[in-house]
Amino acid sequence: MSVQSSAIVPDRHPLSRPGAPVAGLAWGLLGVLAFSFTVPLTRVAVGGLDPLFIGAGRAVVAALLAAGALALTRQALPRGRQWLRLAVVAGGVVAGFPLLTSYALTEVPASHGAVVIAMLPATTAVIIVLRTGERPVRAFWVFAALGAVAAVGFAMLQGGGTGHLQRADLLLVLGVLACAIGYAEGGAISRELGSWQAISWALVLAAPAMAVLTAVSVVREQPSATATQWLCFAYLACVSMFLGFFAWYRGLAIGPMAQVSQVQLAQPVLSIAWAGLLLGEQVTWLTVMGGSAVVACAAGASSSRRRAPVVPDRTAVKSPI
Repeated sequence: MSVQSSAIVPDRHPLSRPGAPVAGLAWGLLGVLAFSFTVPLTRVAVGGLDPLFIGAGRAVVAALLAAGALALTRQALPRGRQWLRLAVVAGGVVAGFPLLTSYALTEVPASHGAVVIAMLPATTAVIIVLRTGERPVRAFWVFAALGAVAAVGFAMLQGGGTGHLQRADLLLVLGVLACAIGYAEGGAISRELGSWQAISWALVLAAPAMAVLTAVSVVREQPSATATQWLCFAYLACVSMFLGFFAWYRGLAIGPMAQVSQVQLAQPVLSIAWAGLLLGEQVTWLTVMGGSAVVACAAGASSSRRRAPVVPDRTAVKSPI
């Protein structure tokens, strides 16, 4: 994380070099592994801590870490419209997703939460296409659609199904939308600021508002939790809210963004697996079959090549007289 790191060289284009697609997928998968613990650990934490404290407090802790990293490496301040774009990132992944999912997971189990969150990769891909103009080939969309269906179907079967839309489902849907927007914008601005710098500046930007919400939560209800619940909160603050984005935004910055985003199709499978180990939720043969289908579709989508850009035929243009 030095100022000489190639991760911080301003660049509006993908960090393409030999082996870049493989590197982008590898970094993305590492980020997904870190994020896969978020839902089950949030479910544990809300057992003893106020959802507002979890959603806002973890952002405050992460902002302190981010401010220290930025100061130690003497990062230059973002410029002009970059602050507005960082506000979009902060609204999506620093405030929106953590707060909405924290409240939702007070009402539904972790496996149920994975049902809706499984839509995140497909939602992110759509936002990325709208935001960056990337145009994946048809095979990408086929695999992405099949993967989304497989992930949602698997999570619904594992979680006992969802017969109707509950308040928690609405919160999760809004959280997915907010997160997808934050992912897309964060991946794009990471090409200019660097992967860890992007999330760090977003955390710092959101810190005042998150600090106020944390104070409101503490005044309303004094935090009281077990050691395990505090450890879960620490993970959410340090890894889910900070370190995980180092890898995730790095992967998106290397790109192709729409393809790297599909690696997250594996997250519901991993989240339910951790829920089985940490929360005692039963893991059946459906986990193996559904997980295999989701990972296979994610691999197919990730390996699909982008459509080559159309290059105008300059030979057909006549020279001016």
